[in-house]
Amino acid sequence: MNKSIKLRLIVMNVIQWAVWGAYLTSMGQYLGSVGLGSKIGIFYAMQGIVSMFMPTLMGIVADKWIPAQKLLGICHGIAGAAMTGAAAYCMTSGAPEFGLLFGLYSVSVAFYMPTIALSNSVAFKILADNGFDTVKDFPPVRVFGTVGFIVSMWFVNFMTNGDGVSFQKTFDQFYVSGILGLIMLVYCFTLPNCPCKADGGQQQTLAQRFGLDAFKLFKNANMAIFFVFSMLLGMALQITNSYATPFIEHFASTSEFADTWAAQNPVALYSISQISETLGILLIPIAMRLFGIKKVMLIAMFAWVIRFGLFGAGDTGSGLWMLILSMIVYGVAFDFFNISGSLYVNENTSGEMRSSAQGLFMMMTNGFGASLGMLVAGWVMNMYTINEGGLMVDKPETGGWPMAWTVFALYALVVAVVFAIMFKYKHTHESNK
Repeated sequence: MNKSIKLRLIVMNVIQWAVWGAYLTSMGQYLGSVGLGSKIGIFYAMQGIVSMFMPTLMGIVADKWIPAQKLLGICHGIAGAAMTGAAAYCMTSGAPEFGLLFGLYSVSVAFYMPTIALSNSVAFKILADNGFDTVKDFPPVRVFGTVGFIVSMWFVNFMTNGDGVSFQKTFDQFYVSGILGLIMLVYCFTLPNCPCKADGGQQQTLAQRFGLDAFKLFKNANMAIFFVFSMLLGMALQITNSYATPFIEHFASTSEFADTWAAQNPVALYSISQISETLGILLIPIAMRLFGIKKVMLIAMFAWVIRFGLFGAGDTGSGLWMLILSMIVYGVAFDFFNISGSLYVNENTSGEMRSSAQGLFMMMTNGFGASLGMLVAGWVMNMYTINEGGLMVDKPETGGWPMAWTVFALYALVVAVVFAIMFKYKHTHESNK
């Protein structure tokens, strides 16, 4: 029975993340192909905007009214239906208008983003109810989510439509995501029950549930600096997810690189980033114990500098090794910041404030930071690139893609240097055990 419970949760995680992997890294390619390349930043910014409030709202619903596993399914059903609707609209219109496509997409991500936290809550509850140690047994289950994400990326990269065009370049990626979401709707209703919390016990105010009471942590200078720089670094989080594959694909417009494997399979190449992410997680406990949060955060920041810089210098020919190295660096850049930052918040806040502080950390990074970052990134990309033949190609007079990546690298460098000067933290080996 216990083994079957783990297997069911593994299946849940595979589908959960495959839904997102179907379009997250390839959507920019499709938007560029239908003349919406200038709007890529807005599409990705919406994920951050809804992440500021939808996970909390759905968390309240799960606590009070709808069992978590059923709410998880309902959210996936709505998200999947909206994404399927977006795919159908793109198929019938041929040249989709921004307004309707963005509206359907926004509904989809508004209900998908809460499922990330909900799926974790469901897994924790079911594991605990069946006698498992969540600290020990959850990570091996969760890692299959990343596997699902990667497999979904590979599927849209190598699968082609009736015209022989890869799904990564068509609306078919939305169909894949939408159908998986509808499958998840059905599957969640087969999972063990995760009942709503009883009304007794300590009641939280709405401000507490939204993590707003955690803003009092800004009275502590070091915590204030940490949260501000979390937002500043959070601005880099989605830049490569949104623009990496259009960048890699644009090499297909040149005679020198048109026939290179990477230019034809940008999503498959980019999947190395997700593989690296799974490995980066394993290094965090060691790094935190040896270096402490300040040095680990600085490692993450300089990893972003390297990642952006390698993108600016690389290509799909003789410079392919630079792109591959950039993908490998991603595991350190992303995990050392996101996960280590969360651990720091957990260790430096009191028990009654811990959940709110974590909410604030996520709001500053994946909410404010990522949203603002994508809007700025969209402006930068429109400055240095132009849409030609469905591809985002260089504006020669501005320096094109290399200059755009250089701008992002310099930004990450400035953030790293200022953080090193302003953030005061003395590490001891005992403090991070």
